[in-house]
Amino acid sequence: MARLADPLPDLACTASDVGQQIVRWLAHLRAERRLSPKTLEAYARDVRQCLMFLGQHWGELVTLKRFAALEPGDIRAFMAARRAEDIGGRSLMRSLAGLRSFARFLEREGLGKIGALGAIRAPKVGKSLPKPIHMSAAKRFADASERAGEDRDPWIWARDAAVMALLYGSGLRISEALGLKRRDVPQPGAGDVLVVTGKGNKTRMVPVLQNVLALVHEYMAMCPHLLPPEGPIFVGARGGPLRARIIQLVMARMRGALGLPDSATPHALRHSFATHLLSRGGDLRAIQELLGHASLSTTQIYTGIDSERLLEVYRTAHPRA
Repeated sequence: MARLADPLPDLACTASDVGQQIVRWLAHLRAERRLSPKTLEAYARDVRQCLMFLGQHWGELVTLKRFAALEPGDIRAFMAARRAEDIGGRSLMRSLAGLRSFARFLEREGLGKIGALGAIRAPKVGKSLPKPIHMSAAKRFADASERAGEDRDPWIWARDAAVMALLYGSGLRISEALGLKRRDVPQPGAGDVLVVTGKGNKTRMVPVLQNVLALVHEYMAMCPHLLPPEGPIFVGARGGPLRARIIQLVMARMRGALGLPDSATPHALRHSFATHLLSRGGDLRAIQELLGHASLSTTQIYTGIDSERLLEVYRTAHPRA
């Protein structure tokens, strides 16, 4: 897993003992909890922002002893300051989670019990249902001919179509698709499963359609760069690993041409995969496994999208309807 670069640059508002414990805490999360680099960076940023606020709020250096004496009013003041900066409920909830994680670490290390964090309720977060892309439109993203008028090499069209076919056809996260090695992808007709590395460096097996494999191998045959078995299967124009931003920009251009809203993103293709499976009778537990969700509650967000179909099944199948 990648190392976290410069997690806490120049915390002039804190004593050195606080900075040392934060570095140890992040190392613990990386090694023991196996959190992703992005999550570690977010936690480090949130704690840094809180410490900077507390230093100004108290008008003194933040030491471990002073931090352990936190009061609920201090945390509420920090949250209120963040809300004044138009920070949403989900970001505030993550900030609170990071602070609580750091507090638990300090307690385990015998460096003080911070009860104030337990007295603060998590901010309310409005439920936002994902917006799936219509089935016909989702398929068009995986059609290289849709971009025939663009001034790009045909192999790049084929590459982008193959990536988006994996997002919609197998429900992969964009990071999972771009993390595939050439050895991970079977030949068409020689296999129908991918081994994917997801969040927390966890692996799972997902089915892959033969027509999706055909698109991937069509791109590989056209790609002018060497694709060694241990290297990434998707590469950029110069042969380096393909960046997620490239696919995001491609989808932004295509959704304009297809008349789709801004919500039609690479992640929306993954949402669409789950939604369309559910609409055709897919089992929620099976969809959970395919998506790599740790909790069924995460997957259940998709049930809200398909309530119309569920009501129709109820009306036609219930014996008293």
